[in-house]
Amino acid sequence: MRKSLQLSLASVFAALHAVLYFISFGLWRNWGIYLESIEGIILGPKVGFIAALIGSSIARMIKPNEFWMFGIIAEPISVLMAGLLAKTRWKPVLGLYAITLSAYFMHPYGNPFGQGLPLWTILDVIFAFLLIYPAAKFGGNLFDMNFKRLPIKLVLISFACIATDSLLRVFLLIPCGLHRLFFPDFDALYLEFVRAAVDSYVEDLIVVLVSFVVGVPLLISALKLKFLENKNKV
Repeated sequence: MRKSLQLSLASVFAALHAVLYFISFGLWRNWGIYLESIEGIILGPKVGFIAALIGSSIARMIKPNEFWMFGIIAEPISVLMAGLLAKTRWKPVLGLYAITLSAYFMHPYGNPFGQGLPLWTILDVIFAFLLIYPAAKFGGNLFDMNFKRLPIKLVLISFACIATDSLLRVFLLIPCGLHRLFFPDFDALYLEFVRAAVDSYVEDLIVVLVSFVVGVPLLISALKLKFLENKNKV
């Protein structure tokens, strides 16, 4: 991809990221999460990360809220992970999941055998952890694969991407201790965590639908027009 085109696309995606944040309503997270996997695939890991960081930061500077730190950290890193999976680089993604999940389960609130938060609330994250290698390896490098396999590849990457977003927010909230800033006690945390978990499963479904309806035609067109090439190094 030419540098000028890459810069233009990065600006467009950063703006889209911010706009989707502004018009969001209804569920736990903002609508920018539905853009993350496509952003990482088209722009690549590095440029995608920067575009998401700029877009999410500008959005929260214009329209701040008390949870600003979750999106500014989770969204760019999730875009980065999507870009890596598209290039079949699964080890950094697996390493991120191993570290953050281990930290969560070692925390008293995340201990499934104690009186912590219910395990079902993060089952999508655990499932995504198991899908990291298949998502990266299925069909090979996304930029060289058969178009018939592209929908499955994109859905796998998109699911892993949004689960990464959830995992990072949970990691910040529980092991990193940010829950102390927002919840007076465990009961209040429990109620909000369960409510947000239900929303996150709805968001998982929406991401899969967006991948099919928007992502697949967009990527096929970009690949046919030679906008995306396998020369993009991480």
